[in-house]
Amino acid sequence: MNLTNKQDVFTNAKTGAVIVAHPDDETLWASGVILSHPQINWTILTLCRKSDPDRAPKFFKVANILGAKGFMADLDDGPDQRPLEQSDVQQTILSTLPQKSFDIILTHSPKGEYTRHLRHEETSQAVLSLWSKGKLKAKRLLLFAYKDGGRKYPPRPIENADIVIKPAKNVLQSKKDIIINSYGFSPDSFEAKAVSKTEAFWLVEKPEDTKKVF
Repeated sequence: MNLTNKQDVFTNAKTGAVIVAHPDDETLWASGVILSHPQINWTILTLCRKSDPDRAPKFFKVANILGAKGFMADLDDGPDQRPLEQSDVQQTILSTLPQKSFDIILTHSPKGEYTRHLRHEETSQAVLSLWSKGKLKAKRLLLFAYKDGGRKYPPRPIENADIVIKPAKNVLQSKKDIIINSYGFSPDSFEAKAVSKTEAFWLVEKPEDTKKVF
């Protein structure tokens, strides 16, 4: 595993949470880290699709593959994508997570990973707010650092992000297998094309660190 710019923040972590909007976000943006650090007690929370008869069972299967405990909520994820109340998103996180304190928390960037998905942005805002208020505790937050050039290309890691990781080949293959074989996306799908050879994160250790992301 190749790490640039920052020390390996995962080495001493014992507990980690991955808080995402949808089933598959945990795989696309962070499964390389999860699979590369099985010594961490991982918890994955997705805020949408608990009642989805297709995606929900696939998510729990994937959580098992990743060696993580999986939890789901059922926030509205309809095609209209009407904005959600931040209070509802925050309360959903607090009521669904089995614990509120972790060594590290991984979640979306306030700008999301591509142009644009409101639920990704709302999830990030909620996690950052809960953390800044001490309702979620973590020594460090890691925000997914990806871009798509305003839809010019599939999401790709931001080269100058704080942490850039290149998973081992077998880990990368597992990541691809999860997207195609476990979640059932076509090899030509957006999701399959978004599987990159590296993963990138913004590191947040204090509230002012978020300025580099906005």
